[in-house]
Amino acid sequence: MAKVGVPKEIKDHEYRVALTLAGVSALLAEGHSVYVEKNAGVGSGISDDEYKAAGAKILPDAAAVFQEADLIFKVKEPQASEIPMIRKGQILYTYLHLAADPKLAVDLAKTGATCVAYETVQTANGALPLLTPMSEIAGRLSAQIGANYLERPMGGRGVLLGGVPGVEPGEVIIIGGGVVGTNAAKIALGLGARVTIFDLSLDRLRYLDDVFNGQLRTVYSVGKYLEEILPTADLVIGAVLIPGKQAPRIVTKEMVKNMKPGAVIVDVSVDQGGCIETIHATTHSAPTYVYEGVLHYGVANIPGAVPWTSTRALTNATMNYGLKLAKLGYKACLEDSALMKGVNIHNGEIVHPGVLEAVGQPAAV
Repeated sequence: MAKVGVPKEIKDHEYRVALTLAGVSALLAEGHSVYVEKNAGVGSGISDDEYKAAGAKILPDAAAVFQEADLIFKVKEPQASEIPMIRKGQILYTYLHLAADPKLAVDLAKTGATCVAYETVQTANGALPLLTPMSEIAGRLSAQIGANYLERPMGGRGVLLGGVPGVEPGEVIIIGGGVVGTNAAKIALGLGARVTIFDLSLDRLRYLDDVFNGQLRTVYSVGKYLEEILPTADLVIGAVLIPGKQAPRIVTKEMVKNMKPGAVIVDVSVDQGGCIETIHATTHSAPTYVYEGVLHYGVANIPGAVPWTSTRALTNATMNYGLKLAKLGYKACLEDSALMKGVNIHNGEIVHPGVLEAVGQPAAV
């Protein structure tokens, strides 16, 4: 039976927790034990007393949790102070985004742990079941955040996305028509903005045109036409994803220079390196910066801003695979092809092709 550990998240303004009370009950029902760091769930509205009542043991600090557990449930990638606590043979189950942080990949490989990344668990039909709920939230928040930063006191142009009668609405350009882009479009359209989505899949664009009933413009390709239309944008949302790999840079510095002063960029793909050349990762404490007059928002853990919602949405998705890992350990990955795609590091080796590419190593043949 597994000893499951849940440390408190320490990334800047990260309030999510990797295990809900329902998750504790599910693990205990299968004979596992659960160790939760003190106050780990407070930011998500779950108290230590509630964890104890559910049957978890509360430990005083992260070191105690990592020491006790053989399976670690987390939300975000390990921070510098956490890496020395990870030991050989342990399984780490969390978001990693290692293609955007090759040094972290190398450091984690040195621990000898098996690292399973939520974002690369992939089913046979190409779906990303553990990334999808956070992509839904990040997409919806991206339009909300962009609308907020377009306000003049926040540094934006002073544009109301929905406009008013007699005054035109704002222009929103979304690069990528996947889960993030679709959810960003829902909110932007709901606010009354004019929305254009770029994508390289005609099938996806047909789907979007259908589900939005022609309310938005769909554009194939992200080349010349994107360069031409970008200067009209009030808000640009980056929503490009290649599972496990660094995001391609779609918007260049020159394209950003041609945007309106006070326009806003929200690049949701920043946790995979970003699809906009001028983006770099920021934090909830210092979320924005200005480049060439354009406000950039590059927070890499956007869903952490709404932890009550995002913790529950995340754990609804992660628990099924988490129970398999608790029951079988690494053997669960060998038996489940979707879970195996989540394995980024095993036995001191980087094994995911996208991460190997990022660190400059050839993929195994």
